[in-house]
Amino acid sequence: MNKSLTLIFLLTTFFSHQVFSQMNCELILRGKVLHHENNEPIVNAYIWIAELGKGTISDDKGNFRMDQLCPGIYSVKVTYLGHQEEVKTVDLERSNSITFRMIAEDVLLEGVEIHGHRDAVITTSTVSSLTGRTLDESRGENLGDILKRISGVTSFSTGSNISKPVIHGLHSNRIMILNNGIRQEGQQWGAEHAPEIDPFMADEIAVVKGAETVRFGPEAMGGVIVVNPKPLPVTNKTSGEANLIGASNGRSGIAAFQVSGGSDKFKGLGYRIQSSGKIGGNISAPDYTQFNTGVRELNFSGALGYSSSKLGAELFYSRFETTIGILGDAHTGNLSDLEAIIENGSPFRNAEFTYTIVNPRQEVHHNLLKAKAHYHIKDGAKINFQYGFQQNQRQEYDKRRGELNNKAALDLELFTHTVDLSYDHTPSKNWNGSIGLNVLQQVNNNIPGTGVTPLIPNYDMVNLGIYAIEKYTKGHLELEGGLRYDHRYVDAARFDQNQLVERSYTFTNMTAFLGGIYSFTPSITLSTNLGSAWRPPNINEQFSQGLHHGSAAYEYGDPDFKSEQAYKWINTFSYFGKKFNFELTGYINQINDYIYLSPTEEQLVSLRGTFNVFRYEQTDARLWGLDLTTNYEIHPNVEWYARGSLVRAKDLIQESHLPLIPADRVESGLAFKIKQVGRLSQNRLTVSNQAVARQKRVPLFDYAPAPQGYNLWNVSINTHLPLGSNSLNAGLSVTNVFDKAYKDYMNRFRYFSHEMGRNITLRLKYEF
Repeated sequence: MNKSLTLIFLLTTFFSHQVFSQMNCELILRGKVLHHENNEPIVNAYIWIAELGKGTISDDKGNFRMDQLCPGIYSVKVTYLGHQEEVKTVDLERSNSITFRMIAEDVLLEGVEIHGHRDAVITTSTVSSLTGRTLDESRGENLGDILKRISGVTSFSTGSNISKPVIHGLHSNRIMILNNGIRQEGQQWGAEHAPEIDPFMADEIAVVKGAETVRFGPEAMGGVIVVNPKPLPVTNKTSGEANLIGASNGRSGIAAFQVSGGSDKFKGLGYRIQSSGKIGGNISAPDYTQFNTGVRELNFSGALGYSSSKLGAELFYSRFETTIGILGDAHTGNLSDLEAIIENGSPFRNAEFTYTIVNPRQEVHHNLLKAKAHYHIKDGAKINFQYGFQQNQRQEYDKRRGELNNKAALDLELFTHTVDLSYDHTPSKNWNGSIGLNVLQQVNNNIPGTGVTPLIPNYDMVNLGIYAIEKYTKGHLELEGGLRYDHRYVDAARFDQNQLVERSYTFTNMTAFLGGIYSFTPSITLSTNLGSAWRPPNINEQFSQGLHHGSAAYEYGDPDFKSEQAYKWINTFSYFGKKFNFELTGYINQINDYIYLSPTEEQLVSLRGTFNVFRYEQTDARLWGLDLTTNYEIHPNVEWYARGSLVRAKDLIQESHLPLIPADRVESGLAFKIKQVGRLSQNRLTVSNQAVARQKRVPLFDYAPAPQGYNLWNVSINTHLPLGSNSLNAGLSVTNVFDKAYKDYMNRFRYFSHEMGRNITLRLKYEF
């Protein structure tokens, strides 16, 4: 009996323990794997629990998750190629989270290419990127048009060849562009001054939608566009690509190449050379050809760098050259001609096709030189240094008589020096952060001899900014905050009625932000970011007083404008499943003393023609909106996608709407994967529709009503052909398939002409 009771007791205890254990083996271990040096996420790191013989890998945000774990003490090991192994002991009594920071090993593994460091924007704000196939399918377009593939980003155009990006209703000096880590500085204040950037240089183009003033300074109040080339290689393996593109509308041709490699003798040394050229003729709307709308472009960039686990250094140079024809019909001779073409809504002539570019036209040259270095101190601390020099030359030619026709009516030369110095402190448990100093110095000169009073004055400007940013990371939670102080001095001088007038300004401001990201599961993430921002008035907003040739308008500024002060709150909810992905972003942006260019009821008649008059105004504004991106795998070979955005902008003082705010829009489509045909693989057919509503929220006065909404159909097919160790990618796309005549509210030449008609583009990319 005693033996029986003992046996029953032991069996009961055993099974009770098993049942108890099974009931509690529902614990979850979440975590994040990051680079120790810069807090970037590590993708495809391997996480292993030896006691369970169980493992997983990190996703594209560095997150991982292991389910159905029993209580106990476990050794969690993380490995990643080229990094030191990390092992942590976890006492798992309840669901928990853990963060790993991987340290790069000071070795180059035989047969493994360790790339150099590439700068990234590490932020809790919303970031969207274009890479790989999506970027390849946009080759040949300008930066403004490429970025329209991201929800919440549209473009502000002047004709068909000039386009600049708009993020959540803001553009120009409210958007900062980082060109290979250097803040792009040209005459970006102009509505028809497109960014002087060659998109062929980019391996990744990212958009940060939050107010990023603390990190980068006043011009980042509306967001940041990051244009990154490929990281420099560090082995002697040579690789590259060549692109050939032809387009039917404008009969344009584009060629580009890129080659990169390294050295066996000097481990860690790498180089990259890149160039592109473009020629295009007059653009055609569905019913007519637009006179003088050709384009020329020639670009070059080169980089040389060294990278090791302790030291990184890079020298980079780029040159951008372009000549752009300005629609001749936008420049009229008298008031009746101007009124007639606005009433007609299109030119009275159907121009012949030609590659010839005459006045009015723009010629722009931009040189950029960058030198940077970083050094890893012990315990993960790092010092970063970067110097940038830029020279921007802009000449705008008007229709003029005699010898003056060969002289620029606007001739500007801008020199910019930037110095960025920062220190990333030693990570302490869950904390990681940096302090930094930014110095910007600019000199703008009007080149004499134009015979015209300059639109903007000569000026000198110095901006000094200091900032501190700290980040807390634990498991799936990231919290981040920062503070910045800016001091800007501007000294401007111009001749007004043959008298020299000088004015100087001092602007100071403090900005701050607080943000966070929480991953509820590897599939569900919520991010929020609240930031203050500011922007002093730009020189054109203060001093414009004359004809802006590229936009065919007279513009007048106000030297007594105050600085803009903004507060932006942006939130993003993301779900990434096996078949369904969904990302919704909502934001509100309060901007006090908002400066905008407003049309007036005036026209100005001069010897050079008759032009509409625009004046810069200042008010309090509120902008809010939504961005949506989603896709669903209907079938393993069929995917549906959609992206859309809406913006609402109100003049709070006049209780009216602000001008030049994008209309509501949505693009949706179906992508079909086609089975391999012979040697052709990765075959993909895409059919999409872009629907843009009429902008009904407009100011009380405009020269013409907002155009009707429109629907455009687009088709593309892409394929891949392996050629031994090399490959050829080919793509054929048709935009505006049905050759629909339409106008876009965000085009300043909508008063005079329609948008581009049907365009057939063939793209070839050879990789070696």
